Amino acid sequence: MTNNDIIRKLRYILDYGDDQMMATFASAGKEVTRSEVSDWLKKDDDEQFAAINDENLAYFLNGVINNKRGKKEGPLPVAEKKLTNNLILKKLKIAYALTDTDILDLFTLVGLNVGKAELNALFRKPGHKHYRECHDQFLRNFIYGLDKKYGPKKA
Repeated sequence: MTNNDIIRKLRYILDYGDDQMMATFASAGKEVTRSEVSDWLKKDDDEQFAAINDENLAYFLNGVINNKRGKKEGPLPVAEKKLTNNLILKKLKIAYALTDTDILDLFTLVGLNVGKAELNALFRKPGHKHYRECHDQFLRNFIYGLDKKYGPKKA
């Protein structure tokens, strides 16, 4: 999944307009313009399309955490310069206050059977002997599960 795919899908799940997108970035300490947001959300084949880098996506994810959980006391968290799928998964887990059981239920919603040990390996620190890299398909299924459970309800 590209960063643009992730931000487009999260915008849909959260049902955010451009103003809410800009406010989400601002809550994490990053000012962005409506034009930047619009270009990040365009389809890849649009001539106005602009790729969102890891640092800006990290600001957005930190903003989502602030919006859903409230801001922590003290200084704002520093946005990572480099994101991995594991870190994106962790930030979304924090934002939605998900337990391991909640995450397993999300995977069940999309027809994926994941074990608790397999899931816990994704949240370990790199270098830990049981650390497991989160692949794109796994992250994609997790986001689809979020959409099914928390996305706007279809009429």
